[in-house]
Amino acid sequence: MGTLSVRENLLFSANLRLDPEHHSSADKHNQVNTIIEDLGLSDCADTKIGTEFLRGVSGGERKRCSIGMELITSPSLLFLDEPTTGLDSNTANCIIGLLHKLSGRGKTVIFSIHQPRYSIFKQFDHLTLMHKGEVVYAGAADHALVYFTDLGYQIEPFNNPADFFMDITNGETKSTVEWDMAVECKNPLAVKYRQSQLYQNMIEELDHVNQNAVDGVKGKDEPANYATSFLYQMRVVCGRTVLNIMRNPQTSYAQLALNIFFAILVGLIYYQMPLTLPEALQNRTGAFFFLIINMVFGNLSAVELFINERAIFIHENSSGYYRTSVYFLSKIFADLIPNRVIPIFVFSAIAYYMMGMKSAFEAFLCFALTMSLVSLAGVSVAFLVSASVSSFAMANILIALPFVFMMVFGGYLVNLNAMLSWLSWLKWISIFRYGLNAVFINELEGLIFYTNTTVIPGEVFLVGQDIDYSVWGFWQNEVALLGIMLVCMFLAYVQLRRINRWK
Repeated sequence: MGTLSVRENLLFSANLRLDPEHHSSADKHNQVNTIIEDLGLSDCADTKIGTEFLRGVSGGERKRCSIGMELITSPSLLFLDEPTTGLDSNTANCIIGLLHKLSGRGKTVIFSIHQPRYSIFKQFDHLTLMHKGEVVYAGAADHALVYFTDLGYQIEPFNNPADFFMDITNGETKSTVEWDMAVECKNPLAVKYRQSQLYQNMIEELDHVNQNAVDGVKGKDEPANYATSFLYQMRVVCGRTVLNIMRNPQTSYAQLALNIFFAILVGLIYYQMPLTLPEALQNRTGAFFFLIINMVFGNLSAVELFINERAIFIHENSSGYYRTSVYFLSKIFADLIPNRVIPIFVFSAIAYYMMGMKSAFEAFLCFALTMSLVSLAGVSVAFLVSASVSSFAMANILIALPFVFMMVFGGYLVNLNAMLSWLSWLKWISIFRYGLNAVFINELEGLIFYTNTTVIPGEVFLVGQDIDYSVWGFWQNEVALLGIMLVCMFLAYVQLRRINRWK
């Protein structure tokens, strides 16, 4: 996590991956301090990793921190995917030197790498070369040069053996020996290797592999065995999420500022709406529609919630840090309260009284509740889209479609009774419809409008729109909004669980 320091990231891993019954808080801190010392991170231990808004540690220090988070559990096997990618040659050499030192302590270190320099290559104990998806060499690293020389390839003086092997597999270096191939094949290097004694030795070694290890590989999709309980994970993960928001508050501040701006804007446009017709009804109808649009479309930023941390979630979840439900609930609580609930109540308090709606405090609470449920229903749809796709471009397309359809079938832009019967069912999943009905009932029930000659109760408009303004009529709209929110949240959780963690 970029907003956390090196020490805090390591401690996060220790808290979740070390059993609290057998490792006290002091033991975890000692383990973290030992790893910081071993990885040479003492100078940057309290420096934040860094984000797009915050300058942090260097690329090499970031790589070492990632390695340290895996070393917390003292694993006997460490598998790394291109640990030197994006690093300068000196930093890459330091990283490999660290891994070589770890291997000297009895740990097996396996990693993929592209074009290592000679100082890196000479530290390899075992080397596997692949070309077109097939193994062309697997054996001792210091024997590889002899192997390819016997096949007729000649290395030039001062050439890096790793570059030499790359030239061979890419076909840029030709063999001086004619190979006798029974049939034409696309990968003669792989065929030669399968005919060699090295291949036979490897097969014999594999025959002695413990069958239990093979079964363990086959069962990789089985649920992870977590070292900590659900509640303990919730405390640690929520703590990190809250800390991340506090150190990167731009989104929360922007959401609050946006709601205050729109509240003042709506309040000024519809300032102290009159009770004389037709202005009273027209202004209230326009204001309510504008409010609901703002509540729904103001949550488009929520689509980035799971996309931004998708890679972190996949890594940590598949590594057994925490359960999917823990991550999901921590994000829900951390996003809904600071970014959705609090700003909505501030928005409602400003806009409601500036527009001059019912003065009763109960009416204001019902209005704020409706705005909150409309916003949360919109957020839940955004969460579902965010958990279902991995790119912002696709998310923006998918989030716009349901919102537009809900707006069209909300009952304001088109008469729902006059639309085609095979489309009319869409009104039952429209956030706009339930939100508009609720605010109309809350405001117009018991309100008296005036003309020059008559007095008209607000219920007349509700009856004309076929809106049930009874107590149950109001609350069924609130329940419907709550139902949309819960269903979409549940589907978002299901989508998170369906993410392929083994690609």
